[in-house]
Amino acid sequence: MYRALYRKWRPMTFDDVVSQPHITTTLKHQISEGKTAHAYLFTGSRGTGKTTCARIFAKAVNCRNPHDGRPCLECDICQSADNGTLNDIIEIDAASNTGVDDIRELRESTVYTPELARYKVYIIDEVHMLSNQAWGALLKIMEEPPEHVKFILATTEIHKVPLTIISRCQRFDFRRILPEDIKARLLYIAEQEKITLDDEAATAIARISDGAMRDALSILDQCMAVSDDITVQTVSAVSGTADRYALYEILDGISEGKSAKVLSDIDKLYAASKDMSRLCDELIFQLRNIMLLETSPENEKLLGCLPDELKRLQEISGKLTLDKTLALLDILQTTGDSMSTASSKRTALEMAVIRMCSVASKRETAVSDSAVSELNKRISALEDEIEEMKQSGVRSASTAKSERPVPKPTPLPQNPEPESTQTPVLFPQWDEVLERLTEVNPGCAGALSESRGIIYGNRLMIEVQSEFFLSLFKKPENAKSLRDVVKEITGKSYAIGARCIKKDPASPPKEDKVAELMEKARREDIPFDID
Repeated sequence: MYRALYRKWRPMTFDDVVSQPHITTTLKHQISEGKTAHAYLFTGSRGTGKTTCARIFAKAVNCRNPHDGRPCLECDICQSADNGTLNDIIEIDAASNTGVDDIRELRESTVYTPELARYKVYIIDEVHMLSNQAWGALLKIMEEPPEHVKFILATTEIHKVPLTIISRCQRFDFRRILPEDIKARLLYIAEQEKITLDDEAATAIARISDGAMRDALSILDQCMAVSDDITVQTVSAVSGTADRYALYEILDGISEGKSAKVLSDIDKLYAASKDMSRLCDELIFQLRNIMLLETSPENEKLLGCLPDELKRLQEISGKLTLDKTLALLDILQTTGDSMSTASSKRTALEMAVIRMCSVASKRETAVSDSAVSELNKRISALEDEIEEMKQSGVRSASTAKSERPVPKPTPLPQNPEPESTQTPVLFPQWDEVLERLTEVNPGCAGALSESRGIIYGNRLMIEVQSEFFLSLFKKPENAKSLRDVVKEITGKSYAIGARCIKKDPASPPKEDKVAELMEKARREDIPFDID
């Protein structure tokens, strides 16, 4: 009777297990040293060798003539185990034996000693399917099992296994099988089966199987049913995937924003019974290659493509930016996740490629070179203006736009002791006040350009050429900073007022008017101005 390849070529010893040396080496060493645990937990994705290693382990610990932890395959124990007739190796499918009664029956059977072997080994596959009550029953026997009992739990969903169970097991994580290892195994099996397997076809099967050896052997089995001369076209027809040429045509059309062409290509594949979910996965895989080319072109070993396909991928990559590639990947990933519930997978994929064409066709010409140059000039001008403002303060808009000559005010007599007289005189330390104010409040200092200070007794009147300062001076924080600077420079406190003299800048201050203003400042303690 014909046996499926994945059963016929299932590894019989640890040396035949592919891509799991970190696990097989440890198990062989434990068996050879006689230091095996009472419970093991094997976890990993499908088709990576969990159940296979469990069966080999069960044979090896019971083998009458083990060789460095390997089963001899010749003794009655090994042969009975391979034939499935050894009652001391019990395989339980947890998916169909999920109840607490099933586990109670298992517990009751553990009290009996093995019939032929040294240990009774219980292999519980898909253990994450057990019910909560069953977990409790299993935990009880795993805490203190008989000396002649060993458990091997296998699961693809480790997050569903209670921590109380995990903590009582030695955990081994099975890795996805490397594509090159799958390819080498496929070529070896094809040679033994006397069939011709093209190198590209083996690569395609290894890529489609996604790290699962069982899936790869199932695809090879299907291809053998079609022809003894297996090519990449045979693999494409059997697996429902599009050949590389069709994939690159679709990606090329997407990169150029040609939605009509892409939809036509998808229609041809759909008519040829290509699976739309598989096509979506293939497009994601090739876009990943393009993404890697754009981010790490020197690291070609990360790419999942043949050498002669690299040039085509580079051509498509040259038409896309990294941002666009990431956006296209995001669209496809979302579509792939929703396809399982979509009423029409074809429609879902067509909607996705239309969006992708729209994203790819957006030319990045919104900011041309000339616009960038002009923007840089404006930025430079603004930077210069900011630097000038830091040095000289903020100027009013009217002063910045027009540089009208401003006549200098009529000089007033200097008086080193202004507080001793009631006659208005120029404030002799006004330049020092402005210099210090530039550091403390540059905006306020800048508005005092072409200003002067006038002393009348213990009062200070500021005469400015622009009304801009008056609006600033009405703000308490600006008036306070000016008072503080004046006191810091002179050591004295003055009542301060301000007025604009732009209408008649040449006229000297009138004593009575200044006195009236200063008296108002003293009474109200607020900044003020007159015109």
